[in-house]
Amino acid sequence: MYDTILVPTDGSEHAIRAAEHAHYLARTFDATAHLVSAADIQTAGGMFNAGGVDREFVERIETENEEAIAATEAAFEDDAIETAVLRGKPADAIIEYADENDIDLISMGTHGRTGVSRYVAGSVTERVVRRASCPVLTAKAVERSERTGDYEDVLIPTDGSDAASAAIEHGIEIARQASARVHAINIIDIGAITLTPGSSAASELTERFEAEGERATEEIATRAADVDLDTTTGVYEGLPARDLLAYANEHGIDLITMGTTGRTGLNRYLLGSTAERVIRHAEMPVLAVNARRNMD
Repeated sequence: MYDTILVPTDGSEHAIRAAEHAHYLARTFDATAHLVSAADIQTAGGMFNAGGVDREFVERIETENEEAIAATEAAFEDDAIETAVLRGKPADAIIEYADENDIDLISMGTHGRTGVSRYVAGSVTERVVRRASCPVLTAKAVERSERTGDYEDVLIPTDGSDAASAAIEHGIEIARQASARVHAINIIDIGAITLTPGSSAASELTERFEAEGERATEEIATRAADVDLDTTTGVYEGLPARDLLAYANEHGIDLITMGTTGRTGLNRYLLGSTAERVIRHAEMPVLAVNARRNMD
């Protein structure tokens, strides 16, 4: 599934944590890892850039990026990797490199170093998640994201839409390689379907969405069973991002895989805003699959 994995880094602990997960997946799938750092000369130059910057300045910025790569290389132990210092706006440079090198997966931190060298901070990561034609794994350097072995529990949220389904294949294949349990979960956004308190219309909608959620989660369970994986399924009422994160924390989830767009209307919860909330707040890695790109 993954032959090439791209790891952008600024040398921060968050980028290094993402690199550790990239290393795990690279070994799992026998993939080649590409470790890169983007030298954003224009931004680094700031107001002094109007008349251009001299070679010494450029070399200093590129040296910072080389040091960021060196600080992250240890995450790959003795495995062979490809490295490069890129030029340009970070998100643009990352996307361009990924497209030119047929990258199958990008792994990057959700926060980064402050100052002129930072580029793995949230806004850049979110731009990459939105624009990348391949899945993007995000991670932050917290205790919950430390990888001490194989993934044991993989969460796949679903609303039954084609967009949500884009992430299923990735979640199941990673779980298969790790012999992990799959958690197929549907959250009914009860606040969105409540027309008036106690109304029968709301009750009928809830029952319909519960039935759809059960069909969607059972579909994942069936696909997981086909490759001999254990599955836990559940349909719950609540607030999607909040309750997905609560479920993940309560059940010791090691990885969340989800689409970045989903069904519009009353039962939507895989739309960008929810996926972005999960990415921002999840303490475990999140694999975001750009459903629009995968359905093109």
